[in-house]
Amino acid sequence: MSESPGVNVQALHAALDAARTEKGLSWRQLAKELGVSASTISRMANGLKPDVSAFAAMTTWLRMPAETFYVTPERENAKEDPELVASLVPLLRARSDLSGDDVAYLEEVIGAAARRFRAERESRSI
Repeated sequence: MSESPGVNVQALHAALDAARTEKGLSWRQLAKELGVSASTISRMANGLKPDVSAFAAMTTWLRMPAETFYVTPERENAKEDPELVASLVPLLRARSDLSGDDVAYLEEVIGAAARRFRAERESRSI
């Protein structure tokens, strides 16, 4: 049986920070909206995991599946991350402020950037 997943605290904190910035909220205002203490978010900035109820509140507020932030031993040991576009498309499609054309355009732009980065990385390793 595989171990239960942990939480990628850095990714969760970064997602909260991006959403907070987009909404023009301070960290204290975000904590209030989430229904968690400001110290919970502060501890996350230092790499400490939130408790289960805070984690649930955060992923619900972000409107992102909790699995997005899971880290399993298998995933930690994987040699490659999932394709960037494949990881982002479900999140883009879930946004109510993006049309189908917007999502398609963003997929194209992100895909082109990812291909360029991969090509540059491969050319450096030769």
